[in-house]
Amino acid sequence: MAYPSYAAFLKALEEAGELRRISEPVATELQITELADREMKSPGGGKALLFEKPTINGQVSPFPVAINALGSKRRMAMALGLDSVDELASQLEFLMKAKPPKSFKDALKLLRNGIDLIHARPRNVKFGPCQEVIHRMGEGGEGEPFSLDHLPILKCWPQDGGRFITLPTVYTKDPDTGERNVGMYRIQIYDGGTTGMHWQVHKVGARHGKRYYERGEKMPVAICLGGDPTFTLAATAPLPDGIDEILFAGFARKKSVDLVKCVTQPLEVPAESDFVIEGYVQPGEMRAEGPFGDHTGFYTPVDDYPVFHVTAITHRKEAVYPCTIVGIPPMEDFYMGEASVRIFLPIFKMNFPEIVDMALPAEGTFHNLVFVSIKKQYPWQAFKVMHGLWGMGQMMFAKYIVVVDEDCDVQNTSEVLFRWMANTDPQRDSTFTKNPMDSLDHAPTVPNMGSHMGFDATKKIPGEGYTRGWPDLVTMDPATKAWADGFKG
Repeated sequence: MAYPSYAAFLKALEEAGELRRISEPVATELQITELADREMKSPGGGKALLFEKPTINGQVSPFPVAINALGSKRRMAMALGLDSVDELASQLEFLMKAKPPKSFKDALKLLRNGIDLIHARPRNVKFGPCQEVIHRMGEGGEGEPFSLDHLPILKCWPQDGGRFITLPTVYTKDPDTGERNVGMYRIQIYDGGTTGMHWQVHKVGARHGKRYYERGEKMPVAICLGGDPTFTLAATAPLPDGIDEILFAGFARKKSVDLVKCVTQPLEVPAESDFVIEGYVQPGEMRAEGPFGDHTGFYTPVDDYPVFHVTAITHRKEAVYPCTIVGIPPMEDFYMGEASVRIFLPIFKMNFPEIVDMALPAEGTFHNLVFVSIKKQYPWQAFKVMHGLWGMGQMMFAKYIVVVDEDCDVQNTSEVLFRWMANTDPQRDSTFTKNPMDSLDHAPTVPNMGSHMGFDATKKIPGEGYTRGWPDLVTMDPATKAWADGFKG
């Protein structure tokens, strides 16, 4: 199912009892964060919130603010038009195993399994709802010129360096190949026409920027907000490098993404977006960005990042401003990260057939702690899986990886902790390695690099140095369990 607008998605949530409207004026500075934080920490993620009268410096904004729209398992599934994100995972798994159709019968088999690749390819259109209203920077007119100051952008936490756009999809292109990238990077507002661009050194956006810097050219950038929620999912998805996020969005929503040309930059963006902020990054221009209360649960420090200059802001006439907050977990991003793991588990399994399941518990602040269960067949296989995962894209940031046997439910943190504590000798079953680190992690001595630790919490087999004979878990026999199930006393 494809949503023609963010408002259409919110309507579906409301009809399903998943959205709460707040009609009283609420300040975009701190107040929305406090209400949203309480909601996100409610059982199951609470409900999506729609603030109908957000205020900026005491003035009510014409644009309502939506937050926590993806903050539950059910809402993540609804964003994809599914009952469960596992359905999309099954489709990806089938696609990777399927052979190219050689007949109409083969094609029908793909369609019966939800595989419609026709819609993966985007369509170029001449006009889209995202350009119903166009504001070019520097243009005159009656009243104050429209700028970033008119958008209900949150100041999330007391020590934040300013207001931050927190749920953008950022569009860039490789200047050499024309290859598109869609990423999600926080955007600090400096003034009505300039922002920070927080792409870390490991991100594709930074790689594109490096090529523009080397060429001495301005880098075109477009920041989109809203539209179909699959755009957000695609921007945060752990796709293999070189896979177009827009192709994945079209595949996931079962409808081609309409792309429209920006009005001031040589980029194409989803026509269904609610807002598009167009502009450029000037090579070599850097500015202090931060601090920012981040998903680590701590404020990330001030550091220099590229400066983004706004050339135009376009939007729908009835635009909704989507946002999120991050901080001490659990937050909305936990459900987004969990969905990504579920959806892309088949890709991990394709590289590591022994993997049974994976989980990123909320306590690990998104990717600091990874639980993996495997079907173990040979000595030290757990270490092979750890090192392989550390070499896969964003998994390089996994500070701790714990590997357990296939009979351990990695979605149950308590069960994993039991196996971890019970099955490991710290010196024998742990390993350290050096790897890049998340720029937001304050713990490493040096930014962007540090150590990672893996634990083999599987039962030990011959060849792993354990000679005492591994004991069996204490479990009741099936006959007594069956008797207890029917016991009426």
